[in-house]
This record gives sequence, structure tokens and C-alpha cells, in this order.
Amino acid sequence: MLDGFAEYGYIGLFLASFLAATILPLGSEVVFVALLAAGLNGWGCVAVASVGNWLGGMTNYYLGHLGKIEWIEKYLKVKKEKIDKMQHWLEGKGAMMAFFSFLPVVGDLIALALGYMRANVYIVNIAMFSGKFIRYVLIMYGVSWII
Repeated sequence: MLDGFAEYGYIGLFLASFLAATILPLGSEVVFVALLAAGLNGWGCVAVASVGNWLGGMTNYYLGHLGKIEWIEKYLKVKKEKIDKMQHWLEGKGAMMAFFSFLPVVGDLIALALGYMRANVYIVNIAMFSGKFIRYVLIMYGVSWII
């Protein structure tokens, strides 16, 4: 399925990155690496993927910010217990934990829980974008080292 995204270049990368940062079980790295291997500009791919992934993560943040647990459970298939557990873990650590929203599985929960906790949106934005940007830069350099 993700191969289809690569056919659309930067637009496909943006969509894959956005969707991967939401609760959907996708990974944008496959599309990112495919486009780098196809010869697209590395920094262009980093920029597009970072923005798409950040916007997807902020979508999770704002879904959590709505505080409608019923919606989160029904549409995103995330139980309140998981959000409560993540919220408890995040207490005292602050909005800077959004940096780790790039992590598989727990990253989506971090963003949802930070929104639910009403963490400082400015710090969340900066920390989340930084984490996602650094991840794609490291992948870009890793791919260029291999190729």
C-alpha cells in the first residue's frame, strides 16, 4: 500500500507522513527511503516528511485536547485506560515529551495524552517538530551512507 504513495513524489510523502503520525498503523519511512533511492532531493524529502508528520501529530494533540474520550475510543480505537496511563507517565515531565512523539506505537499516545492534559501548545509544537525533523535527518544520512 505504501508503495503507491511513492508514485506521487513529495505529495505522496506528505500524505504518508501525515497519516503515519495519526493513529493509523502506517510508517512513512518506506516512502521516504523509496523517494531518496529514486533520487529526490534529500533535504526536500526531510522538509516535506517533517511537516506532514508534525501536522499529523498535532492532529492527535488536538483530538486529545477536545477531551471527548468517547470519540477517541470509538473512532481512534484508543481506550481511556491507555490515555490515563500515558497521562500519568507524562505528569511532571511536561510538554517537552512531545519530542518523543516520533516513536512507534507510543508516539501517537503521547500526542493524544498531551492534548488531553492541555499541555502548552507552543512547547508541544516546537518539541514535536524537532523530534520528527531530527528523525528524518538521521534516516536521510543513514540511507545516503548505505547507498
